[in-house]
Amino acid sequence: MPYVGETNLLTILHKASPGIYLDGEDKGQILLPNQYCTPQMVPGGVIDAFVYRDSEDRLVATTRQPLAQVGEFAGLEVVSINPRMGAFLNWGLDKDLLLPNREWAGEVEVGKQVVVLVRLDERTDRVVATARIDRHLDRSEPEFESGEPVNLLVFGETPLGYKAIVDSTHTGLLYRNDLPGPLAIGERLRGFIGKERWDGKIDLTLHESGYERIEPLSDVIYRQLKGASDGFLPFHDKSPAADILKEFGVSKRAFKQAIGGLYRDRKITIEPDGIRLVAGS
Repeated sequence: MPYVGETNLLTILHKASPGIYLDGEDKGQILLPNQYCTPQMVPGGVIDAFVYRDSEDRLVATTRQPLAQVGEFAGLEVVSINPRMGAFLNWGLDKDLLLPNREWAGEVEVGKQVVVLVRLDERTDRVVATARIDRHLDRSEPEFESGEPVNLLVFGETPLGYKAIVDSTHTGLLYRNDLPGPLAIGERLRGFIGKERWDGKIDLTLHESGYERIEPLSDVIYRQLKGASDGFLPFHDKSPAADILKEFGVSKRAFKQAIGGLYRDRKITIEPDGIRLVAGS
């Protein structure tokens, strides 16, 4: 079953005047408009396509990749505001992403970046954004270790520094006096967990000094794919966490983030039973 707001591996059913129809299983046939079709797309073949709803509430597909999919945080530019509906954000597709009025978490201005979570509205099955990100972060005590490398997304500013989402799960603080200069809302950074705090809050730093350099997980996976038979590994985002831990020594969350980055960089394809290296990558 294809997931709305995500990239899916879909089978081509047949061609028609408006484009190619893809097998959406229980969701019916999904149109891939002509502008995204190529001569190589033939019935029986499979393609990676992002599925969402158009302005008439129909499921459609595109081979373009948005700047963020359902379940992901991103800094997106505000392109317009409709006082009755909300703000519209550029997320890399022809149809802008709606940030409903009720999901604002502060001032929103055209031309400025706002950090949001892309989510699926359960009532309408439409992909929307929310800037109320605290509701969607892990409130449990963080289990990071001092010096651990993490991915950061800057989402706010305080008198002390900048608030950042840490590995898409928790929030932490980058202190102003520890930074080389101002940061931008929506900026992505590679950082490190600072010293452990008694209150469980997370201090962050951009400095690696004192810690051993660790090879990024995405590089480890890519290197294994290069050496694997047919460039294939039988692991994907639905694999059991125990299998991922045994093979790569990391959590399922870290593995999903790593293969997500490789996929967006067009280095791999995600298949029903594993991941495969893109030829020539």
